[in-house]
Amino acid sequence: MEETVTTLANTEQDQAWNGPEGAHWARHQDRWNAVNDGFNTPLLDAARITGDHRILDVGCGAGRTTRLAALRAPHGHALGLDLSGPMLAQARARAAHDGIRNVAFTRGDAQTHSFERSTQGPFDAAISRYGTMFFTDPEAAFTNIGRALRTGGRLALVCPADPERNDWVTAMTSLRGILPVGDFGRPGLPGMFSLAAPDRVRTVLAAAGFTGIAIEESRAYGTWGVDAVDAADFLLATGPGRHLMDDVDEPARVRARVALTDHLRAHETDDGTVRLVSTAWLVTAERP
Repeated sequence: MEETVTTLANTEQDQAWNGPEGAHWARHQDRWNAVNDGFNTPLLDAARITGDHRILDVGCGAGRTTRLAALRAPHGHALGLDLSGPMLAQARARAAHDGIRNVAFTRGDAQTHSFERSTQGPFDAAISRYGTMFFTDPEAAFTNIGRALRTGGRLALVCPADPERNDWVTAMTSLRGILPVGDFGRPGLPGMFSLAAPDRVRTVLAAAGFTGIAIEESRAYGTWGVDAVDAADFLLATGPGRHLMDDVDEPARVRARVALTDHLRAHETDDGTVRLVSTAWLVTAERP
């Protein structure tokens, strides 16, 4: 049964993540975990989760990091928050399948969600793996997240660094001239790379009341396909790829697919799988 979100500020993202984008991620959750799982251990280690902690996972998607956090706190609890109904349905199903009982998921906008209604007390830690870049008002969102933390509670998140330091972006920009790639993911603009500049992250978190802000680089290889053809198909089916392909005619789509496949062959490993490096910022802060 679909949850009703009564306080919603980010209507554009709500539509996207309950439309084609959310359906794509829910359908391909295992593939996206293969891409991003390399950040799980650094993220959870940075959150300093202990056995009885209460953890909030912001932008939890299909719940991979929420479940892992719950396993680190067997006497505590983990709550996953996301806008996407399709992904939350997968999150609940996976948690039930894995028998993880100290976990729950709720649909809501981190910018406006009333955590008091869905929790029994403040959280010890808030985490996020690529779930904090799409806020319409980042300061308001992080202020609200901070209110959900206890005094001394810890924030740990992973967000993309500069676009050119991510192999999948380089692969997509290699198609400039075939697809209308344009100025792909410029840091600071709304979207995936909105927090790519460390100074921007510090400014936003400080304005939201966080202290002890630390930012370090984190790099991880992810598996994007069983071979170059499969990886190219997957990249072009993602949101950015799909939008670019929709803007051109069929001959251009064919050329783009061939060119991207050729580019990705250089990233095939000995067993044929395509592995691309992602560069992110591992951000930690505390609620004073």
